[in-house]
Amino acid sequence: MRLSLVNFFKKSVNGHIFRGKNRLVKRVTPRAMQTLVREYERTEANMKLLLHPYLTKEQSSGHAKELGKKEQIVAKWREEQLKMKPHVTIAERLAHLKVTDVWD
Repeated sequence: MRLSLVNFFKKSVNGHIFRGKNRLVKRVTPRAMQTLVREYERTEANMKLLLHPYLTKEQSSGHAKELGKKEQIVAKWREEQLKMKPHVTIAERLAHLKVTDVWD
C-alpha cells in the first residue's frame, strides 16, 4: 500500500518521456561529452581517409585488371554453368516417340 501511495503522488511526464512538448530532458554528463567527442573524432578521421585516399586515380583504375578479377568472375561463371543441367529442346524431349516412320 505504501508503494502505491508513493507512485500515486509522483508527478511524471504525459506520453513518451523523451519526446514531445512535455518531455524529460537528460542532463549533460562528462561521460556523454567524452563519448560525443570520440564519435566526432572518429567521423573526422573517416572523412580524412575518404578525402585523401591511399591510391591515386591512375593507380586505382587498373588494380582490378592486375588482380585478374574479370578472369576470376568468368571462371566462376563457367563452373556454375557446368553444374547446371544442359538446355534441352522439345525435339530432344520427344525423340523417344519417333521410333519408326512408317509413312515414309
